[in-house]
Amino acid sequence: MATSGDILPDPVTVSLHGKTFAGVSNAVTGQVGAATRFRYHEDGAAIWAEYDGGEIVRGYLVGTREGERLQFRYVHLDTGGATASGVCESHIVVLEDGRVRFEESWAWVSRPEKGTSVVEEIR
Repeated sequence: MATSGDILPDPVTVSLHGKTFAGVSNAVTGQVGAATRFRYHEDGAAIWAEYDGGEIVRGYLVGTREGERLQFRYVHLDTGGATASGVCESHIVVLEDGRVRFEESWAWVSRPEKGTSVVEEIR
């Protein structure tokens, strides 16, 4: 945990490359949960991730980053054999212990629901 003398990374510049995230909370119409793992990559303004676990067999997201904001599209295959897709905007927050959190607003494209979720870096 960070102490008062520690300087936390800036959400605008913190690297996402190589970080792994897990679901913390999600709207009831979402499919990401605590067992879902996201493995992020970053190259300049481009971001992408592979994800799986829980209700998700295999998923991918791709998008862009501008400062502490991510905008991306996602697509996945769930354990029931259905595919789903959507759009998401995430806000990067650096936690007191230095880990990264995404506070997200998302909307399905493949069905009518939308919601919010939180995912956090795991170490």
